[in-house]
Amino acid sequence: MSILDEIKKPVDLDLDKFEPYFRSSMSSKVPLLDVITNYIYRRKGKQLRPLLVFLSAGLNGKINQSTYVAAGMIELLHTATLIHDDVVDEAYERRSFFSINALWRSKIAVLVGDYLLSKGLLLAIEKNEIELLRIMSQAVKDMSEGELLQIEKSRRMDINESTYFEIIEKKTASLLASCSANGASSVGATPELVQRMKDFGLYLGIAFQIKDDLFDYQPKGIIGKPTGNDIKEKKLTLPLIHSLSNVSKKKQSEILKLVRSSKRNNKSVEKVVAFVQQNGGLEYAVIKMQEYKTKALEQLAFYPESEYRKSLEMLTEYIVERRK
Repeated sequence: MSILDEIKKPVDLDLDKFEPYFRSSMSSKVPLLDVITNYIYRRKGKQLRPLLVFLSAGLNGKINQSTYVAAGMIELLHTATLIHDDVVDEAYERRSFFSINALWRSKIAVLVGDYLLSKGLLLAIEKNEIELLRIMSQAVKDMSEGELLQIEKSRRMDINESTYFEIIEKKTASLLASCSANGASSVGATPELVQRMKDFGLYLGIAFQIKDDLFDYQPKGIIGKPTGNDIKEKKLTLPLIHSLSNVSKKKQSEILKLVRSSKRNNKSVEKVVAFVQQNGGLEYAVIKMQEYKTKALEQLAFYPESEYRKSLEMLTEYIVERRK
């Protein structure tokens, strides 16, 4: 049994029931949409977000129909944002498969993303789940702001550590915070407990993003070299930001010049990766990731021991230990 299978054990039956529920929530009478949503459904990932919703609900009460609505809305929102991200990033692969914009072009991809987002909103309205909708809408707003802030700062290449954390809190962590908060809210948890679970998801999401940023500097694939994708996209992430803070202005200018030329020059990427490795960037990022992991676990420590708490603790450990 894999670690993820063990984490899922308390909500296995709920996740099995969620599959057809989610599939039906994407359905459309427009043939093209049905073809595309079927393609999306068959290539779904680990479904960490519905898992987080169900475990958070179980930790705070009894899983019910509102929990399914919460998980459905968030998975629709997450899927929509992935499609829109691929358009923005001009990415033609997603999880080793062609992206929607690669197969059906950007205009259709944007419209499909809009469709899925609207389906998520309608799901909440039709079930009169206004509080769940409020929590999710805040996440949509934060994610959009985070993406735009990153684009703005990446163009000027003036991201410091505090701006970096603002970006990842909005762009990534806000969605996981929405998952855990909506899970708790769906079972009638008090506002204080909903906030506690929101904080848990936020800290978990920050740790998750730092781990993703570390992958950029670690060997991958057959050639065993770091991908440097963030560097090529001129995204200044924590390992590089910290390394730059440890050197002179002259050295900073030299490294940033390499970053600017990295999209068309693999040698530049290699030099930036080596610079980060030599200036403590990776070690510092790991320390910060562990700090946020600890903060997330502290939120769970408030609850009595249970299978749901154990799974959430294991999920937290899994997120910082995963290899992809």
